[in-house]
Amino acid sequence: MNIFNRFVKLVTLLIMVSIMSSCIKPSSKAVYRKKLADGWFIQSSDSVSLSGDKISSSNFKPDGWFATKVPSTVMHSLVENGVYSNIFVDDNMKNISSEPFGTSWWYQTRFDLDEVPQTLFLDFEGVNYKANVWLNGKRIADTMLLKNAFRQFKFDITQNATKGVNTLAVEIFPPVSGDFSIGFVDWNPAPPDHNMGLFRGVYLEANAGVEVFNPFIVSKLNEPLTNARLTASVEVTNHLNKTQFGEIVLTFDGKKIVKPVELMAGQTKKVVLTAVEFNDLDIDHPKLWWPHTLGKPNLHHATFEFHDGGQTLDRKSIDFGIRTVSDFFTKEGHRGFKVNGKKILIRGGGWVDRLLLDDTRESVRNQLEYVKDMNLNAIRLEGFWGNSQDIYNLSDSLGILIMAGWSCHWEWEDYLGVACNETYGGILEDSDIDMMSRAWQDQIIWLRNHPSVIAWFGGSDCKAKPELESRYFKTFADYDSTRVYLASAKEWSSLAGPTGVKMRGPYAYEPPIYWFADTLFGGAFGFNTETGPGAQVPPLESIKKMISKKNLWPMNSIWDYHCGKNEFNNLSRYTIALEKRYGKANSAEDYTKKAQLLNYELMRPMFEAFSAHRYRATGVIQWMLNSAWPETYWQLYDYYLMPNGAYYGAKKASQPYHLIYDYSKHSVYAVNDKLEVLKNCKVKVRAFDINSKLKFEKTLTIDMAANKEEGILKLPKFTWNKSVCFLDLRLIDESGKEIDNNFYWLSYKNDVLDYKADVQPWYYYTPSKQYADFTALNSMPKVDIKASMNRVKGRNNKVLFKVKLVNNSDKIAFFINTKMVDKKSGNSILPVLWSDNYVSLLPGETRVLTATVNKTDLKNITPELVLEGFNE
Repeated sequence: MNIFNRFVKLVTLLIMVSIMSSCIKPSSKAVYRKKLADGWFIQSSDSVSLSGDKISSSNFKPDGWFATKVPSTVMHSLVENGVYSNIFVDDNMKNISSEPFGTSWWYQTRFDLDEVPQTLFLDFEGVNYKANVWLNGKRIADTMLLKNAFRQFKFDITQNATKGVNTLAVEIFPPVSGDFSIGFVDWNPAPPDHNMGLFRGVYLEANAGVEVFNPFIVSKLNEPLTNARLTASVEVTNHLNKTQFGEIVLTFDGKKIVKPVELMAGQTKKVVLTAVEFNDLDIDHPKLWWPHTLGKPNLHHATFEFHDGGQTLDRKSIDFGIRTVSDFFTKEGHRGFKVNGKKILIRGGGWVDRLLLDDTRESVRNQLEYVKDMNLNAIRLEGFWGNSQDIYNLSDSLGILIMAGWSCHWEWEDYLGVACNETYGGILEDSDIDMMSRAWQDQIIWLRNHPSVIAWFGGSDCKAKPELESRYFKTFADYDSTRVYLASAKEWSSLAGPTGVKMRGPYAYEPPIYWFADTLFGGAFGFNTETGPGAQVPPLESIKKMISKKNLWPMNSIWDYHCGKNEFNNLSRYTIALEKRYGKANSAEDYTKKAQLLNYELMRPMFEAFSAHRYRATGVIQWMLNSAWPETYWQLYDYYLMPNGAYYGAKKASQPYHLIYDYSKHSVYAVNDKLEVLKNCKVKVRAFDINSKLKFEKTLTIDMAANKEEGILKLPKFTWNKSVCFLDLRLIDESGKEIDNNFYWLSYKNDVLDYKADVQPWYYYTPSKQYADFTALNSMPKVDIKASMNRVKGRNNKVLFKVKLVNNSDKIAFFINTKMVDKKSGNSILPVLWSDNYVSLLPGETRVLTATVNKTDLKNITPELVLEGFNE
């Protein structure tokens, strides 16, 4: 009887264990993805006599090597180790010899394994340009396989790894002429090492015998946006020598979807889950992802797992957005974009990584917060930029659109270093087509889950050969057909049809009227993929960081070195315009002060003209948003994160509800950038002469239709203006709150463009034959501005300050720059998000501004408010 009772108890226990095991959270001890970021050392092969098998051995000591982290280029590592210093000051970088970077460099690190997993991979997300890879004395890859900056590689190292300490050595070879590498075109000088190194992450990836990879979720929306049908897919490979009977488990938003899978030994299979099979993929009233100017960028988290009994053999997680992207064409044949079926006027800037590819998550976030602060909704990446996915992840969370694709660095002989075709660029040979089609596929798969990415560019100035473009189409068919593809950022037709975009410039100085009046080149019609009014000289504080005191004034070749290249290697056009409009500068301080006025005046009308002409104009990309190094060209804020006048001109132009002055028609437009109607708004229009005397005033009431512009007032000729006058526009909503203000200075003397001018070597801008005259601004009477600043609140590592400005004078306070500085050093606290800046106050007016800074940037600092008014 006791024996029987014991047997019953034992059986009961086994049943309970069996039941409990089905409820236990699956084990995932051998499932991970670990970044090998720390503990690296580098050294030139010229200083190392040993081969890779010795350098990757357990007894090798990297004595005398330079400690670094990965990702990191060789040059960045050497700067961090103090080998080179002040490389961005004056022309110091030009004097760095390129000889040390003409040979290979070794990267070496060690990692510990508690145990060797069932399957272990070594992943390289970006190597520039070729590499030999050694692990524990064995070579696992060579330069015949591991080459090209935009290929991604995964090596099975299960048989080479060992329990305990493992030693990894990577011999990096620099790019040479003809290599499809990272490049900065004519934007700035190239770094001495040409960015050689492990410029993206290196990872260990382990699974328990079955690999889960390439997860993807696609959305399809109905017309009223009340329902979404999702399709999820993932690939699995059985690395075991037996058949696996398991299941793919997808979890997201509290839902769990299970699909049985059978995998033969060595088999790879794509598993697809549809809304037809699983009701949980048919979602009513979904939380959609929107660009921040139209709504909230909602993100969802999903995890794909392969289960075998009670064990998780592998796992991959992604964040995704429920949204759709499409395009449309105007009757003139210009392409535009839609998100979730709604037209969106693209307003953006051209992004570039830092010159040494040393961006951090913080530096990227700071810049993307600038993009959002300016009310821009997009960035264009000429090149698949990013030393990680930070720029894409952060754009997802901030609601910023990305247009990504290849760079023209490979399309011109000057940059690629070998002969190029005027139509197809430098990817011409069969071997290159094969390599670059694989690189394209790697980048598409790497980035396809990001809702921020809305378009792929197959080229920049050129287009792909038909043989290459056909390979691109296969990648789309196999991996991503959810986005808009353009063969080029220029006006080409290809197998995909016409691009429907333009790249006609300008890239140099243009007066405000150009953007409204031009109907031939870069004016506000169609989609301009890269354009702008040229140089944007930063404030004096930044100039002093990049140019030493001895070279500060008068301007010399050092200033030129901090310009662009080729036709953009000096500030001559910019300086002529500055002097014609605002008078000759007598110092670096005077020059940079007038430069901010010019920057603002030239940038605002470009964005405003495209907004006022929507949807004849469908998009504009300012060339550029940022700079890879300290310079004076093509930037809304500089390398040091100092916004210049153009930043605030772009921000003003891109307000969601906005009044715009059309320089060509002498009229006022009202623009609503939102998807909702705004009714019963009051518009107040006033004009003042140079002495601040009110000369014209009109008030009217309007309704602002959603996502639309409307011409609301044709202004009379200001015959009374004999020098400079001011136009003040105010928009007040139904509650009486002022929701927009816009202030213009206008000359009695018109800007006149010269379309007959002979511009060589190519038509990169339209010259002027007459300039507006604003020199009377230099004689404006001084005004008395009272200012106060109070710390209001802090949230999410941000601190908000409120600044009150009061104009106690009977004259206009013109173009006031508010700065928050460290009281002790006098240096600006950066980055900073001002609600408005370079503001002008009418006589007796009070204006309240806010400034937001990172809490960490205030450590051990006492903030102080500084005003720099044009007549303050």
